[in-house]
Amino acid sequence: MSGQQNFTEGNIRRLAYQALIEIDPLSKKTLVDKIESSISYDDFFIQDPSTQDICESLVPGRPQHPQLVNPLLVKKRSMHTIEGRAIAIHALAHIEFNAINLALDAVWRFSDMPDQYYLDWLRVAQEEAKHFFMLKNHLKTLGYDYGIFPAHDSLWEMVEKTKGDILARMALVPRTMEARGLDAVPLIRARFLQAKDIEMVNILDIILQDEIGHVEIGNRWFNYLCRDRKVEPIPTFKLLCTVYNAPHLRGPFNIQARKQAGFTDAEIDFLQDNHS
Repeated sequence: MSGQQNFTEGNIRRLAYQALIEIDPLSKKTLVDKIESSISYDDFFIQDPSTQDICESLVPGRPQHPQLVNPLLVKKRSMHTIEGRAIAIHALAHIEFNAINLALDAVWRFSDMPDQYYLDWLRVAQEEAKHFFMLKNHLKTLGYDYGIFPAHDSLWEMVEKTKGDILARMALVPRTMEARGLDAVPLIRARFLQAKDIEMVNILDIILQDEIGHVEIGNRWFNYLCRDRKVEPIPTFKLLCTVYNAPHLRGPFNIQARKQAGFTDAEIDFLQDNHS
């Protein structure tokens, strides 16, 4: 019980920061699993990380490779070749690795939230790590490894933009950037199914189901913060998209998955009317 108490009494956000700045993917996953499994849910207490331990220049922790390039320079190949499938899997793995970091950043960066907020994002970090290693391991079966192809950093750029406001973070990262995955996964799944990569199809099914839950967490906390600040969700979301220059979303949209993730009919109507 002593080890469990150390994680509970004032260490959750500090330990999330330590996992965030870890550069090795396996070590990062080990730290995330250790934090999540060591929390006492009956006696949960959050304390600010020590400012002596924090160095923004270390955020986020990532391995030396892949090389980060402009999105237009990321390779694309036919899905009917092994290399083409490997490039697509690598791109997804990079998204999932960034998603581990964004969940950890949501834990350590923002204070004064209810306990459930931190529990939710620690769970997201753990599930994103699971996704990353499923993709990484499948990539190895094709003769490749994570880091071998260039990648882009669009997801983390929005994390960086919104680091000063938790409302903007919830609006524009899980509800916007990550929610695009709900729309994209069925299309990607169809391409892997056509290529007869059934293992990858199964992995994508798991990822989609988990990502619905992650976007739901973002929706739930966005709406919580809107109520707390006494602002209306849709006008606030529209304003934040403008202020932070969020990417313009285009259909088709996965309406069923978005509804499962907590988007209201009014929000979906707004999305379709303004982002068609």
